[in-house]
Amino acid sequence: MPANTGYIHALRFSSLSALYDPVVALTSREQTFKSALLDGVALEPGQRVLDIGCGTGTLACMVAQREPGLEMHGLDGDPAILERARRKAAERGVSIRFSHGMSFQLPFPDNHFDSVLSSLFFHHLNPSSKQRTLAEILRVLKPAGHLHIADWGAAQDPLMRAAFLVIQLVDGFGTTQDNVRGKLPGMMAQAGFEGVHVDGRFRTMLGTMEIVRAKRRCWRDPGH
Repeated sequence: MPANTGYIHALRFSSLSALYDPVVALTSREQTFKSALLDGVALEPGQRVLDIGCGTGTLACMVAQREPGLEMHGLDGDPAILERARRKAAERGVSIRFSHGMSFQLPFPDNHFDSVLSSLFFHHLNPSSKQRTLAEILRVLKPAGHLHIADWGAAQDPLMRAAFLVIQLVDGFGTTQDNVRGKLPGMMAQAGFEGVHVDGRFRTMLGTMEIVRAKRRCWRDPGH
């Protein structure tokens, strides 16, 4: 992967990647929040969908199982975790095109995807990389294409705020502060998305999970 990107592996260290799936399933109500995310996505045959920061491919597999007639892509910056994703897709009998790359330099052409999805990824990015990633998502989305994000959000109460300290200790305070302060929806709007809406919040063992959606403005020139 490119040097000096501040890349954070799943569970911070590559040596812990094998534990990622059971840890997420145990602590984050994974099936609940990922199902809620996908319930807000209008999946149709023939669409092209990207899971950005796809990790081990759980969300991408869920999409492909819900609508086998679409073209599903997954992108991650960790080649080793992409191999896990490919094995998972093969085990579940779904077709997914996995690519290695960074979110702020997507290896896809302009106006390419109907929807871009993201799950537990944006809290790994520092503020600058969040904005660069949002700009790249705008570029690769088709006019009126949609972005759907599930990630840590503003704490609902002091208990959820205290629980989130575990995530901050693992993944870093600099990358997670925007999330826990509830800034991600505003950053999406600032980047040029419209119709930014929080579809739901879920209490988990490690803090508040937030589902946010938005769409690309039809008139936006992706080259500017």
